[in-house]
Amino acid sequence: MADIVGYGAYVPRYRIKVDEIARIWGRDGKSVSSGLYVFEKSVPAMDEDTATISVESARKAVKQSKINPADIGAIYVGSESHPYAVKPTATIVAEAIEATPVLTAADYEFACKAGTAGMQNCIALVESKMIKYGMAIGTDVAQAAPGDALEYTAAAGGSAFIIGRDGIAEINETVSFTTDTPDFWRREGEPYPGHGERFTGEPAYFKHITNAAKMLMEKIGTKPSDYDFAVFHQPNGKFPLRVAKKLGFERKQIEDGLLCPIIGNTYSGSSLLGLSAVLDVAKPGHRIIVVSYGSGAGSDAFDITVKDKIEEVERIGVKKMIESKEYVDYGTYMKFRGEFK
Repeated sequence: MADIVGYGAYVPRYRIKVDEIARIWGRDGKSVSSGLYVFEKSVPAMDEDTATISVESARKAVKQSKINPADIGAIYVGSESHPYAVKPTATIVAEAIEATPVLTAADYEFACKAGTAGMQNCIALVESKMIKYGMAIGTDVAQAAPGDALEYTAAAGGSAFIIGRDGIAEINETVSFTTDTPDFWRREGEPYPGHGERFTGEPAYFKHITNAAKMLMEKIGTKPSDYDFAVFHQPNGKFPLRVAKKLGFERKQIEDGLLCPIIGNTYSGSSLLGLSAVLDVAKPGHRIIVVSYGSGAGSDAFDITVKDKIEEVERIGVKKMIESKEYVDYGTYMKFRGEFK
């Protein structure tokens, strides 16, 4: 199949501690943090949104890959927080990286798996020889109602992947598992999403990730021990640990890509940021399984083998970027979110 030719990532430097959010709502911060296994989350600045984060990630991907951006024939931006209801983010990215005109550009929305859906489309277009390179981006500045359980984890960040030939990692196979499971939703015009609380666990997240992972491994004849790294969607810190154990993976296989405890749930950026962090440390021959999850509901699974060429590129340094941070209090956090009119 097609290769990952380059990748880029961006996480805002601002953070708010879960303890600070819990303090405002009269809850025990330590109890909330341990329950979610999330200690702080990223916060977008007032001038940051899905478009700016996508552009930053895309520019880093182009720089790393050293390709001519004019050769990118498709750009897909997956997010549930696009800045415009009617105006594509993808065209903003295309213009910013000097890739215009592109053969095809579009915004995708499938909750937290829209970025991986874009990757699958890019793979198909490269495989069919319609394009030389495609770019798929998963980015969000996630929304959560003040005081809602989602507020402790809804974060900001994203990652971009360039798909083509002769790259740093080969995508051996991809499969999807999708059903109509209404665990999370936001109606047109509503500022915050609703969710099915505990319903979002077993019949939603765990069912879809488990089935997608098993379908992939059965299709290509692999087992958990064949993988050096595993990345699962991270709505909190505990769910990916639990689903990994359920599937037969060891904790050491997912630790390098487990970012949610220190940056929160970046929604469409979640699994792709995890993959970026893994590619930062992966060696030639290492094998990676990635399984995204999007409410509504579906999962995309990928089997990836790292190639020798990865030693020739400058790694993005996702975890180093995350270490550069500045904490804000709840009032500043609300100001950045635009809650004060």
